[in-house]
Amino acid sequence: MRPDRSIRFRLVLGAALMLVAFLAGVGVAVQRAHTDSSRTERYARLQSTVYLLLAAAELDPDGALVMPPAFPEPRLSLPGSGLYASIANPGHSETWSSPSAVGLRPPFQGGVDVGQWRFGEVSGGGRSYLSATYSVRWEGRAQSVPLVLSVLEDTADFNREVRVFERALWAWLGGAGLVLLLSQTLLLEWGLTPLRRVSREIRRVEDGAQSEIEGRYPAEIAALTGNLNALIRQERERQTRYREALSFLAHSLKTPLAVLRTALGQPATLPAAVQEQVQRMDDIVQYQLGRGAASGAARFAPFLAIGTVVQRVRDSLEKVYAGKQLAFTVDCPPDLRWRIDEGDAFELFGNAMDNAAKWARGRVDVRAWREADRLHIRIDDDGPGFSDTTSILQLHVRGDEKVPGHGVGLAVVNDLVASHHGRLDLSRSGMGGARLDIVLGQA
Repeated sequence: MRPDRSIRFRLVLGAALMLVAFLAGVGVAVQRAHTDSSRTERYARLQSTVYLLLAAAELDPDGALVMPPAFPEPRLSLPGSGLYASIANPGHSETWSSPSAVGLRPPFQGGVDVGQWRFGEVSGGGRSYLSATYSVRWEGRAQSVPLVLSVLEDTADFNREVRVFERALWAWLGGAGLVLLLSQTLLLEWGLTPLRRVSREIRRVEDGAQSEIEGRYPAEIAALTGNLNALIRQERERQTRYREALSFLAHSLKTPLAVLRTALGQPATLPAAVQEQVQRMDDIVQYQLGRGAASGAARFAPFLAIGTVVQRVRDSLEKVYAGKQLAFTVDCPPDLRWRIDEGDAFELFGNAMDNAAKWARGRVDVRAWREADRLHIRIDDDGPGFSDTTSILQLHVRGDEKVPGHGVGLAVVNDLVASHHGRLDLSRSGMGGARLDIVLGQA
C-alpha cells in the first residue's frame, strides 16, 4: 500500500493555507478600513471647504452673490488643482464657480433640501470626484435667499493614496506571512523530532540492533512507546513459549516412544503398553499445546466478562460429571470484567474447575472478585485435597511432563497464571478438599 502524505507535509500545508486565509482576510479588512477612513477624512475636508465658502460669501442689497477674489484654501484659486467649488443662487439665476474650475465643467451637484448634506462620488468629463453638497437659506435684513454650495475633489490623489497604502500593506503582510510560515515550519520540525527518533528506534528493533524502544519521549508519545514495548515483549514471550513448548514436546516424547519400541519385542504386554504410552503422549501433547497457545498478559486484549466464562464452564462440567451429581456454587459479580484473552480464560477456568470436579465428592465452590487492580479466583472442592502442595508446584514450575495426582490440568493452569504475571497457591479448603487461589495482575 502506498503511504499517505507525511504528517509534516500535512501540518505545513494546513498551516500555510490557514495563514494565507488569515492574512488575506486581515489584508482585505485593513485595506477596506483604510479606504473608508481616507474617504471619510476627505469628505470632512470637503465639508470644511463648504463652511469656508459659506463664511466668505456675501449678498449685495439686490440679493446677488458677492465672493472674495482669494480664499484661505489656495487650491480653489489654482486652475486645474483638483479642488473645485460652486455656489448656486437660484433666486437670481446665477452660479459662482471657483477660479480652479476655469475651462472645466465639473459635475456640481444640486437638488438638496435646505439644511441637508449630500456626500458621494460623481463622474463627469471622464473623471470621478468626491462630492459634498449643502443647501442653506441666507437670511438678510430684507430678504431670504436660498444658496446651494457644492465642492468637488478629483479622486486621482485619493486613488493614489489608496494604491500606495495597498502596496505597502500587502508587502508587509506577505513578508510577515513568509516569516510566520518559516517559523511554523521550524517549530514543526522541532515538534516532530521525537516521532523521527521513535521511527529510527523501531527500525533498529526490526533490524535486531536493540531489543526495545529505549529513548525518553514527551508525554504524548511516551504512552505510544510504552504500548509498543509491551507489544514487543508480549510477542517475544509468545515466541519463547512456542519454542520451549516444541523443544519440551520433542524431548518428552522420546521416553514414550522408546517404551513403545521396547514393547514391540514383547507381544504379550504390547496392548497395555501402547494404551498406557498413548495416553501419556496425549497428556504431554495437551500440556505443551496449552503452554504454547497461552496468550499471556495482553494490554491490548478486550475486557472479558468473567461471570459469563465461569457460567459456561460450569454448564459444560455439569454435563460431563452428571453421574456424580455435583453441586456447583458460583460467586462472581455480574459486572466483573478483566483484560484477558478469551481462550486463556476458558483454558484457565476450564482446567481449574475440571480438576476440582474430577476429585470432588459432591460440591465445588467458585468465587471471583477484583481487589486493588488484581483479579482473585478461588476454587474449593470437598475431595481428598493435595497430599504435598510444595512438590506439586515445584514439579509444574519445572514444566515436567509427568502427570501424577492432579496431572496436566494444573500444569496448564500454573503456566497460564505465570504468563499473566500472577500467582497460584494450593492449600486445603474449608470443606476438607483442595483449594486453588489464583491472583492475576494487570498487563
